[in-house]
Amino acid sequence: MSITPTPGVLAVVARDGRVLLVRRAKNPEKGKWGFPGGRVEPGETVADAALRELREETGVRASAGDVLTVLDVIHRRDDGELLHHFVLIAVRCVWQAGEPHAADDALDARWFTLDEVGRLGAQAIARVEALARLALGG
Repeated sequence: MSITPTPGVLAVVARDGRVLLVRRAKNPEKGKWGFPGGRVEPGETVADAALRELREETGVRASAGDVLTVLDVIHRRDDGELLHHFVLIAVRCVWQAGEPHAADDALDARWFTLDEVGRLGAQAIARVEALARLALGG
């Protein structure tokens, strides 16, 4: 079986020295904290996808800025067989309005300081702290 990489986005929102994270409700990474995000729909720009996912998962409104980085997320079975390959584009988003509430694919949504992100440890999706540092300029 051939698996094609799936394009996705992460909405990286910083406000007042904090970043917005959601706790995932679905696999992969169910129960872990990460940035709001999801798949890019056909015909949708990366910026539009990031803003849509942010709204759907948290109710927060923002404007899209620059691309921070691109991440490969690859999941394999124990025997090495490829299960999923996501290419995630992290988009810096500038908060405009709204306080986060969990919706759609999120169990929880809230603002975290960099110290709080660092204390999440195994409860966070890999690379969350690095992206938070990048977003907060630390």
